[in-house]
Amino acid sequence: MGFVLESVTWRANADWGRKLGYSATALSEANRRAIGLLEPIRDERETPRTPMVISGCMGPRGDGYVPGERMSSQEAADYHRAQVEVFAETAADMVSAMTMNQAEEAAGIAMAARAVGLPSAISFTVETDGRLPSGQPLNEAVEQVDAETGAAPAYYMINCAHPSHFADALEPGAPWLRRLRGLRANASALSHAELDEATELDAGDPADLARWYRELMERLPQLRVLGGCCGTDHRHVAAIAKACCGVG
Repeated sequence: MGFVLESVTWRANADWGRKLGYSATALSEANRRAIGLLEPIRDERETPRTPMVISGCMGPRGDGYVPGERMSSQEAADYHRAQVEVFAETAADMVSAMTMNQAEEAAGIAMAARAVGLPSAISFTVETDGRLPSGQPLNEAVEQVDAETGAAPAYYMINCAHPSHFADALEPGAPWLRRLRGLRANASALSHAELDEATELDAGDPADLARWYRELMERLPQLRVLGGCCGTDHRHVAAIAKACCGVG
């Protein structure tokens, strides 16, 4: 199987950088170096049977679990443009916007990526009811981003939620599901609020998480990007790969 090499830049945007004392120049360099860390890994490990993609990881302007100040899609594009422009100057093949909780901000990132010629993957997070933290249903968020951007994202994902939180929102046969190509679920079935208050890591059960993935792949054969989010490690990824290899 192939592999997505994701940069450690989820928090490397202006607001979070400012809180840590980064100047704009230092923040750009941090993003640039993060992509550079992945190049020798790809050079060493990539083969014709295991292609590798370098992805510049992006996150929301504010808290991934709590929708912050609402921006229009254009305002979000303007805000995130600086990080996207740096990725466009590196070996990054794409950008992945992770743990997005508002459709407008997600659309803005997709617009900014398109403007610099990079494909984008948009990944939403959901609460235990399968809705975004903003309260918007998942399907409506995907449809809104596609409508506002002319279907700019290469594909959509779900991350930072346990499969039990969103399985019921994946109605078989719904047209928008064709756009859903990736899952990076939490190991834990706890809610975002419970995870925020937790004092110990909840690693869940790797085998149970893999069973969820296999069931979802049987329902959604278009899934191609499988991984993990909070609480997951190499055990979960190995179990998922074993359970899902050849499915779909």
